Amino acid sequence: MSPTLRRAFERELVQFAEKSAARELDAAWKCLERAHALSQGYAVPHVRVHGAMFWLAVRRGDVREILGQIPRLLLAGPASLLGRAPRGNTGGSNVGILTPMAIPSDLEEILRHP
Repeated sequence: MSPTLRRAFERELVQFAEKSAARELDAAWKCLERAHALSQGYAVPHVRVHGAMFWLAVRRGDVREILGQIPRLLLAGPASLLGRAPRGNTGGSNVGILTPMAIPSDLEEILRHP
């Protein structure tokens, strides 16, 4: 992960932590979705985001999301290592595990010029 990409990724995780601490859980989730889009090419960060998604789902008591994150936790690392992570996928159980999605323009710029 380039320094520019790493800073953007970590910034999303810091914002996630701030929103989560403030109990702004929907906003915290959005930060994780953005971090997910940035992390998909890198196994450890990708799994890290899914771990945070799992724990936020636990905090919210969202059983559907908890169950949806379990296979994602298991598959995220190998998918990244094999280049099979779907570009732009937001990582939640509300989208298909292999569904590519549009990337927000500010993140697209970072991914294009890391």
